[in-house]
Amino acid sequence: MKLLRRYSPRTSFAFLLIALILLGINVSAQSTDLMLQNPVINANFPDPFILKVEDTYYAYSTNSNSRNVPVATSTDLVNWDMGRDALPSLPSWANLRGGYVWAPEVLRIGEQYLLYFTARDKTSDLQCIGLAISDAPEGPFRDHSDTPFICQSDEGGSIDASPFRDEDGKLYLYWKNDGNCCMMATYLYAQELTPDGTGLVGEPVRLIRNDQPWQGPVVEAPTMWRRGDQYYLFYSGNVYAGEAYAIGYAVCETPLGPCEDAEESPILSSDMESQPLIVGPGHQTILMDEAGETWLIYHVWQVTSGGSLTNNRQVWMGRLVWIDDRPRVEGPTRDPQPAPVTQGQ
Repeated sequence: MKLLRRYSPRTSFAFLLIALILLGINVSAQSTDLMLQNPVINANFPDPFILKVEDTYYAYSTNSNSRNVPVATSTDLVNWDMGRDALPSLPSWANLRGGYVWAPEVLRIGEQYLLYFTARDKTSDLQCIGLAISDAPEGPFRDHSDTPFICQSDEGGSIDASPFRDEDGKLYLYWKNDGNCCMMATYLYAQELTPDGTGLVGEPVRLIRNDQPWQGPVVEAPTMWRRGDQYYLFYSGNVYAGEAYAIGYAVCETPLGPCEDAEESPILSSDMESQPLIVGPGHQTILMDEAGETWLIYHVWQVTSGGSLTNNRQVWMGRLVWIDDRPRVEGPTRDPQPAPVTQGQ
């Protein structure tokens, strides 16, 4: 419920509403007293991605709780309802053994939804990228292909696909080669997509590789974001299963590069000084709320009150602010904070 409605009589509110409309002020999504307390999804929900469809937010994650692609829904980004498996059956090219369906992200094109995901390819026995389609954001998604959408078998496989739509409508896909599986370098790749999102245009290009000390043996989880005329490639680096995992970014001239790592990376890392311990924040996604503020969503390893690391990665959220065209994360935030502004508040 909005503050104006809560504290104003009905007649006064009606006149105020008309006045605000006449002044050109957006009254459909005003801030409220709703507070956000991390973790926002208090469940095992690793590698989160969030898609907004109308007034509902859909969150997808790596396989957990006997689901290939868990999905959750919310209208305010604070209160979430867990749903069914968005990808109930795997394609014929994928190994059915559990634990290999990773990092799903969804792109809406018209009335269809395209799910880019990672699964174990039977032929190469490597992690490769698949593409499944549904008429609804919650699924069920189906991949009827006989082969993966992308599989760099000579570079250890391909994972962490992330679609991006530029302001001119062109589509791009970002991913990493899974070289760390096989003692090889890891690169973040980009390639243009066809207008329907189901094909690739031209050749893939390398944007960055793991050549900074903080990145360790891997860079992964690319997220492209445009702000004004500048492109920002956010990504995660180092071993995911520990406190070295962190989030950094690079600045790019175009969606296909060239890109240059930011000197201040990482911009979000573990905090082992205060309770609760914050271990391995990473595999981020970004969204803009109804007030135009950007938010970084990522997972953090759950730690018990006794200090023991569990096998669960929970979803956290923090403001992504911009200072001199450089992103800075307000967090990790343990204390309650004002929630993002949404239509559902």
